[in-house]
Amino acid sequence: MTFEPDPQIRCRDYAIGCIGAGMIMAECHLAAYAEAGFKVTAIASRTKANARKVADRWKIRTVHDTPEDLIADPSVEIVDIAYPPDLQPDLIRKALAAPNVKAILAQKPLALSLEEAKKLRDEAAAAGKILSVNQNMRYDQSMRVLKQIIDGGELGEVVFAQIDMHAIPHWQGFLEGYDRLTLSNMSVHHLDALRFLFGNPDEVTSLTRPDPRTTFEHSDGIVVSTLRFPSGVVAVSLEDVWSGPRAEGYEDDQHIGWRVEGTEGVAKGTIGWPTGAPSTLSYASQKTTDGKWVTPEWETMWFPHAFIGVMEQLQHAVKTGEAPALSVADNVRTMALVEAAYRSIDEKRTVALSEIKID
Repeated sequence: MTFEPDPQIRCRDYAIGCIGAGMIMAECHLAAYAEAGFKVTAIASRTKANARKVADRWKIRTVHDTPEDLIADPSVEIVDIAYPPDLQPDLIRKALAAPNVKAILAQKPLALSLEEAKKLRDEAAAAGKILSVNQNMRYDQSMRVLKQIIDGGELGEVVFAQIDMHAIPHWQGFLEGYDRLTLSNMSVHHLDALRFLFGNPDEVTSLTRPDPRTTFEHSDGIVVSTLRFPSGVVAVSLEDVWSGPRAEGYEDDQHIGWRVEGTEGVAKGTIGWPTGAPSTLSYASQKTTDGKWVTPEWETMWFPHAFIGVMEQLQHAVKTGEAPALSVADNVRTMALVEAAYRSIDEKRTVALSEIKID
């Protein structure tokens, strides 16, 4: 079977204005866009000096004084936002009102609450603008190939899946002001990936405990979530943000692993972050590999290369008028799953997704 770990670039037509000058924009978005040949024409951030530094590095011709000035720039057609989630909705609304802006790429989480996310979804629809959310793990190479293997029936009927993370995230400073931590900012990657693979779950059960390393207050540190899907698939998502002690000379083993088991095969692999290596995948199928393990390979990585697919799907949607692969309507369903997981933790019970209203 021939796999496509990275999508084809179908569109590079639109001028992108970037809001934010932190690590995720400087090291991931802009590195990916430069490699893909996307047209980044302007940048702005809360601190103009930081935006200027990033602009000089990536040869971006225009540095605006404020994000609002960038949104009003008549040459900007797509606004790419990498801002804290409490500030992001206001920028999205300003971009929706700007006549020059055709589409917006927002960060996850889209907002601090499901209700706010639903409002943004509806406001984008009313404005006739495309709003997409950067759930970039769907463009991780191992996740894309795994999806192709599952959809091709090579594993038979999927029975069980898991994603287990044992790694220490770089918690951005603004997160210290929120009460929600791991589920909203890290588990959301894995829960969205499970939706990408298996559709919408029927129910979720989640448990948490504080992370001893995270010194600021938080309601959720280490998280374990079990999901049940209509197909019968049971999936586990584990975010171990402690992952063991850290001291000089201590040899850690940070990693993200995953496994999917079916009636006729098994696939397993890793997400290359946090080691900065390509993600991996191996699978064995009674149907197509005679039960022997096969290991497709690629040179690209989740960070930064997944950001190529994220921006490409948005440009393609603008050009064709089709819904983006990462639509805001779909992302509201991921946020509903996160909300259900928090309710499960708070009420110490399994929560059906039907309890979480998204209309």
